[in-house]
Amino acid sequence: MSTETTVSVDGLTVRHRRTTALEALDLRFGRGVHGLLGPNGAGKTSLIRVLATVAGHQSGRLELLGHDPATQPGRTAIRRRLGYLPQEFGYYPGFTAREFVAYVAWLKEMPATAVPAAVERALERVGLGDRADAKLRTLSGGMVRRVGIAQAIVNDPYLLLLDEPTAGLDPEQRVEFRALLREVGATATVLVATHLVEDVAAACTDVTLLAGGRVAFRGTAAELAAAGDDDGAGDSPIERGYTAALRRHRAAAAGVREAAV
Repeated sequence: MSTETTVSVDGLTVRHRRTTALEALDLRFGRGVHGLLGPNGAGKTSLIRVLATVAGHQSGRLELLGHDPATQPGRTAIRRRLGYLPQEFGYYPGFTAREFVAYVAWLKEMPATAVPAAVERALERVGLGDRADAKLRTLSGGMVRRVGIAQAIVNDPYLLLLDEPTAGLDPEQRVEFRALLREVGATATVLVATHLVEDVAAACTDVTLLAGGRVAFRGTAAELAAAGDDDGAGDSPIERGYTAALRRHRAAAAGVREAAV
């Protein structure tokens, strides 16, 4: 993994009405595949949406790929080099897989001459080369998810953001997807938000565990597995490390609150 920082997050705070989704978050990411774990409501999707420049924040500063997304020129430059798959992505069911991925390439302002080959390559990389002309409404949920991954990688992004990307994929497809992540992460910064800790263990160079909008753990998957103990629930070492890290973080947060009273 490169030591060059491509994503800088300083003091990031995000609120949704009366709920604080992220609180004074500081993070750095460079080239490689980075796992983002946490229970429901931990702030994973809020962070991904802010990094994807589709949601704002109340305070803090971001720098993505050397640009400030708070400015229009910065956002434009970032989006041209960005790949993003939201947890639920919108698509046109009457489009074929090829047409939809080409449409996203056009939105990203890719050179028209480069689009056809880029679309074919993206669909081949997710195993849908033989279904390129199938209407999206005829595809299974797992196939539609793979089309979503294809549109995220069609521009060979420098920053790839994926929110629950393996939802709907079968075990064999998940293994192939992990290999794709490692391939992309060799030259880009990839951030994967997921509930599946085994995917993180298999594909990610490091792990950030969020809880209550704060960082509960940061380290490698092996270090998270080593953080487990006999009291940690889970069927694997990394699952036990995950639950143990959450428990310790919550206990520490409760102690801070009690001290403040």
